[in-house]
Amino acid sequence: MTSLPNGPWYSCLPSCAAQVPCGQGRHEVRWEAGALVLPEHPDAEGELVLAALGGEKAGCVALAEIWQRHGDDLSVLAIGPRGPADEIKVSWQDVDQAAQMTPPAGLPPRGAGGPPLGGLASPPRLPPGLLAARLRQSREESEGARQRRTDMLSLLALGYGFQVRLIGQVAAAYADRADDHAEAGARGRPALVAAIAGRLAPVAEDWLGIDPDQVVVSLHSGPGWGSAELTGRGEERRLRVSLPAGWLASVWACGLALAGRHLIVAVEQGGWPDARVLGLRVPAQGGAMRAEPEPLDVHATLGAPGGPPDAPHWEV
Repeated sequence: MTSLPNGPWYSCLPSCAAQVPCGQGRHEVRWEAGALVLPEHPDAEGELVLAALGGEKAGCVALAEIWQRHGDDLSVLAIGPRGPADEIKVSWQDVDQAAQMTPPAGLPPRGAGGPPLGGLASPPRLPPGLLAARLRQSREESEGARQRRTDMLSLLALGYGFQVRLIGQVAAAYADRADDHAEAGARGRPALVAAIAGRLAPVAEDWLGIDPDQVVVSLHSGPGWGSAELTGRGEERRLRVSLPAGWLASVWACGLALAGRHLIVAVEQGGWPDARVLGLRVPAQGGAMRAEPEPLDVHATLGAPGGPPDAPHWEV
């Protein structure tokens, strides 16, 4: 797991909680120290065994399975919020409606039989065994798509606090694989770049007043925090920022991206509500000397301006 010099990526995050449907009522689920906790289900593993034997699976336990299933799912980075002002509201009624949707029945592939098309002779019929296999595959794909949609809505229904923590977990999982060319190179790196760019752009607008479309992001690897440089003028103006994959987890997901007019690029000493970070006051200007961040002591409260009440707000 991606770690700071003195702790894991989530060192600057407090716990959070939500009420979720379970049985005939609602139970509290909590996120604490990087894990989903079910206070009302101390023996969740035992309940899973009973459910596998035909018993009913508790809603909290099913939700914990969904969380675990998508803990390194790159698509989470694409659907989650971009910041406190980008709150995504999904109700548990929305989740129920998605779960009850019946997947469309599989259609026979073209050539499996039926009337001629366009006056042409009908192509050969598929053997019954192959046709059944195609229909079964189609139904399984439709059911898989329905399940995935329900999973994502369930995770979003937990609220902003859980949404950003899951983004942090996914980003941290892929940050640990940054040198794995087989997976992070082929899949993880482009998704991480897009995820960082989408979340850094509005921060850069608040930081420098630059148009979000003028922010260019690349993934930094190796030692150090990365780099930031402002180049060009007018329509050619660009803020070019290179950050490690772990920034999305240890800085952005913790609500630390901007503090005291500084772009926060790394965490030196994690903690809640007090931490020590590295903040960049201004980027390098058009090929000038490299800009270096300065150490800052920051303090957090809950309730970021324009965001939900559980979003952290940090001040120098």
